[in-house]
Amino acid sequence: MLVEVSGVWLLVSNVLAWLVIHLVIAWAGTRLPVRFFRPKSPVYRQRGWERGGRLYERVFSVRSWKDRLPDGAALFAGGFRKAKLGSDSQSYLNRFIRETCRGEAVHWAVLLASALFFLWNPWEIGIAMVAYAVLANLPCIVVQRYNRIRLSRIVGDRHLHYTGSR
Repeated sequence: MLVEVSGVWLLVSNVLAWLVIHLVIAWAGTRLPVRFFRPKSPVYRQRGWERGGRLYERVFSVRSWKDRLPDGAALFAGGFRKAKLGSDSQSYLNRFIRETCRGEAVHWAVLLASALFFLWNPWEIGIAMVAYAVLANLPCIVVQRYNRIRLSRIVGDRHLHYTGSR
């Protein structure tokens, strides 16, 4: 712990830090061009252990709760809403797939930012902050990956491209 904060100020600093981390990373994610998010890259491509999305259905029962998660895209101008399909056109589905990559990247970044809490928290609270980050972001990552796998199946193995700016 580099900075010592205690009592109510610790609680306030943690709540404010989470608010800033979530908003800044989400905002920054929406500013990156969608072309940066490549579904076939090693980071986002489907893995064999995901079994075509069946892992998420069987282990996490993702279909029973995925629609209850909030869609943060509405918070920022230019955000791409992913709560439901807006079209079945090839270009829209390609964009949607890339947006699942963007969403996954944002949630991984927020999760990784949880390490910052060790700077001013005792290690026990730092661990609790990491646990919060996992609990708050892992379901979103699961849904992004699950939806990307399902949508990729719809569009087939054709080359995914999108030429829009965001």
